[in-house]
Amino acid sequence: MTAEAAAPGRAPLRLRVPFGPRGPLGLLVDPMTWRTAPYLILASVTGFVWFVVLAVTVPVSLVLFGVWVGLPLLVLTMLLWRAGAMLERRLLRLALGVAIPDPYRPRPISGVMSQLGWLFRDPATWKDLGYLLLLFPLGMVEAGVTVVLWICSAGLLGQPILVLLGVPTSITERLVIDTIPESLPWVLVGALLTIVTLYVVRAMGWLHGLLAVALLGAGDEERVTHLRASRARGVDAAEAERRRIERDLHDGAQQRLLAVVLDLGRARSKFDSDPEEARELLTQAHAGTKAAITELRDLARGIYPAILTDRGLDAALSALAARAPVRVEVTVEITTRPPAAVESIAYFIVAEALTNMAKHSAATQASVRVAREDERVVVEVRDDGVGGALARPGGGLAGLADRAATIDGALIIRSPEGGPTLIRAELPYEW
Repeated sequence: MTAEAAAPGRAPLRLRVPFGPRGPLGLLVDPMTWRTAPYLILASVTGFVWFVVLAVTVPVSLVLFGVWVGLPLLVLTMLLWRAGAMLERRLLRLALGVAIPDPYRPRPISGVMSQLGWLFRDPATWKDLGYLLLLFPLGMVEAGVTVVLWICSAGLLGQPILVLLGVPTSITERLVIDTIPESLPWVLVGALLTIVTLYVVRAMGWLHGLLAVALLGAGDEERVTHLRASRARGVDAAEAERRRIERDLHDGAQQRLLAVVLDLGRARSKFDSDPEEARELLTQAHAGTKAAITELRDLARGIYPAILTDRGLDAALSALAARAPVRVEVTVEITTRPPAAVESIAYFIVAEALTNMAKHSAATQASVRVAREDERVVVEVRDDGVGGALARPGGGLAGLADRAATIDGALIIRSPEGGPTLIRAELPYEW
């Protein structure tokens, strides 16, 4: 079972950096390179098809708008280009690794006018049109550059083979490659051009992905809506936490301190008449005071543990793991400490996950990993238990999703029946 619990639930879109740390050899063996190049060529074909279709259907629909057939034709055309944009998002995910969720507004349940208003007033509809119209000229440039660079690279690398086949290559009128010694330097030039081609193809794919995210992804309106919902959930979570603290104080430490006051009052009244009983009452008050201090300390630890403030996530999570009923392996791969809010949410996500594991999962071992990926702090808690974990409304995991949403984070739960369970949180590194 998989649940993404930060509603509207979408973590910010991230594009893979086109040039990894492995250099040209890494780009050569990276499958992403060999998916990007065909996509850039295919984009010119699909862009041409969409340009022709839209250049015909949209003007015809507008011309016929005065008669009854114009509006249905325009609606069908709009639905068609939206379907094309949906297909393009899937292709972008397969080819470039750019995951763009469909950003359309919720469709009304009934009513012809409501349906038309939903279609015409959705900004995503018109952004889809803009992308499909730009796809043709953009695809022609990308395909042209890609094809020319790959043909030139392959031709230079294959010069010795062409010479052996008796096919000389004329660079200029005076420069003709027709012997093996003459072809070898051009092989080196071809290797250098291949490296350039790899970088250019990946760069074009990356820039194409940026454009796709801008036109096919969610706009500022949805972003603002998501942030408002996140803040509202954060306020609700903070209010629920305040009520919990208030309840714990009233039912726990406050009652113990009230009992201490009563014991001290009784001891004072019996101090002269019954010193022995007064001594017992003082001993009882002393024990009650220590118990109240312990409860207050536990309550403060639940708000923000001191070890997290003093020593950071590694020490705080190690302390949590030491108290777990099973062996828990902790790995923290963060060199510099994130802001206190991020640390606190990461800590409580791990604490709640380990608590749920101890209560419900029947796990025998678990692992906790905290690492920085790009500009996000990733927290992963795994166990080998029976699975079935859910973010139920009002439950602990749903509360953690609310905590994560307050700083624009996301909580993902993968817990199929029979296990294993993975709880993954993605939080911004800077807040």
